[in-house]
Amino acid sequence: MNKLTRLFIYIFLVVLAAGCSPSKPAPNQTVRQTIRYNIGAEPATLDPALSNGVTEQTLENALLEGLVRMDRDGNPSPGIAKSWEVSEDGKTYIFTLRESTWTDGEPLTAEDFVYSWRRVLDPETASPYAYQLYYLVNGEAFNAGKVKDPAEVGVRAEGKDKLIVTLTEPVPYFLSLTAFPTLFPVNKKAVDKDGAGWAQNPATFTGNGPFKLTAWEHNKQFILEKNERYWDQESVRLKSLVVTLVDDSNTELAMFESGQIDIAETPPYREVERLAKSNLLKLSPDLSNEFYMFNTNLPPFDDVRVRQALSLAIDREALVSKVTMGGEKAAYAFVPPGVNGPAPGQEFRSLDEKLIAGFNPAEARKLLAEAGYPEGRGFPKVKLLLSNNQNHRPVAEALTGMWKETLGIEAEIIEQEYKVYFRTLDERDYQVARVGWNADYNDPMTFLDLWETDGPNNQADWSNEEYDRLLEEARLAKDPGARMDAFLRAEKILMDEQPVMPVYYYTNPYLENDNIQGVIHPSFAFFADFKWASVN
Repeated sequence: MNKLTRLFIYIFLVVLAAGCSPSKPAPNQTVRQTIRYNIGAEPATLDPALSNGVTEQTLENALLEGLVRMDRDGNPSPGIAKSWEVSEDGKTYIFTLRESTWTDGEPLTAEDFVYSWRRVLDPETASPYAYQLYYLVNGEAFNAGKVKDPAEVGVRAEGKDKLIVTLTEPVPYFLSLTAFPTLFPVNKKAVDKDGAGWAQNPATFTGNGPFKLTAWEHNKQFILEKNERYWDQESVRLKSLVVTLVDDSNTELAMFESGQIDIAETPPYREVERLAKSNLLKLSPDLSNEFYMFNTNLPPFDDVRVRQALSLAIDREALVSKVTMGGEKAAYAFVPPGVNGPAPGQEFRSLDEKLIAGFNPAEARKLLAEAGYPEGRGFPKVKLLLSNNQNHRPVAEALTGMWKETLGIEAEIIEQEYKVYFRTLDERDYQVARVGWNADYNDPMTFLDLWETDGPNNQADWSNEEYDRLLEEARLAKDPGARMDAFLRAEKILMDEQPVMPVYYYTNPYLENDNIQGVIHPSFAFFADFKWASVN
């Protein structure tokens, strides 16, 4: 072998060795600070005054910020307000705002909050969450049109940095509520210029949160980039957040396993067991429930015996052990475990865990017969409405199978795209609908005020005077024990009449790559908070 041949062989081996070596990051190599996150269906809007879904609220929490922001432990921490004082009677809050700006560079002032809160309460806005501000003096009266002058509502500015809020009664969770999107500030100039479209277009969306909106490709993805004008931008390590809009959970899982996304929000129920065994599945607490809602305007669902029969025909334990398998807990009441009770460390659910009976086929058949449908004869075919999330269908199929087997009732499952589904509910064009509810704050009120007479989210159109009275009693109660007792008595009425049929309490199963750090998966209000997230 001559020298030239040996040289060629040497070069070949060096090149081969280099090609076969595992790729290692250089010591000074920087990691791209981008998280790819799938949130599911396309949101209906990013206007916090008009949204009422967790998908919308999660994005709004990245793009906007209220007076406070919930920390990792679920406690309010300073946001746009750097400090606050509460009067001795608990009715007056004085917030001191820090210097901060909108994404267009204009200063954000206390008057922006006054404008935004009055806008939510303005009847012309038709905000589905206006009742979150009924705690303010004249808030409900202004929303109802009984008070015409917005200056009479209990929120005002003193200078640029003082926001004075006056409540009708003390509200234990009011500070946490200011972290909820309905109470976020919106930019008056942007809204005045295009009231219907400002929140639908990255060019007109003016925010004040950790990220700014730079692209919205409908039914595909959002691109958010770090907001360099955010007051706490030093805490934001991510350069960008790519939020994909894939509502098929099987496709989402395939994207995660092929490395196309870093976080998957809704792994398919059928894959949960495999994912758990392979240690890919992560779980976090979740103050939310899954229930089926009856349109009480329509026969035969206007008959409480029918609703009770349908509920007694459901084997909830079988649903959570054989269908969902994500650690969910069968629900025999409406307010889920984990919600605060009358004393620190005491859960509301500890007062009474079971307000409805479990699976009881004999009693279910008896009630249905008393309602005029012995063995299901003459009962109309049930049209069961779902949004088109793949995880909803297996539960609905199991549930309608139980109705068929126990009561002889036929059912048709109707799936609709996310925005169409909400419109169908609002128009009351349904018989029975699958619904989930995630707490807005940690208090029983966030689950129970849904069902007050004429409430904007009471799409069952159920009404009960005693129920309404008990919620008002809870609002006025100064003693925590008396307040929780009023909640419990109200919940018992709700569960006796069952305009809604609870099925199970959620956990939050999700998939997240191990190199992702600092994402908060809160138990209420949002799917995830990315302010403190990073890629390592």
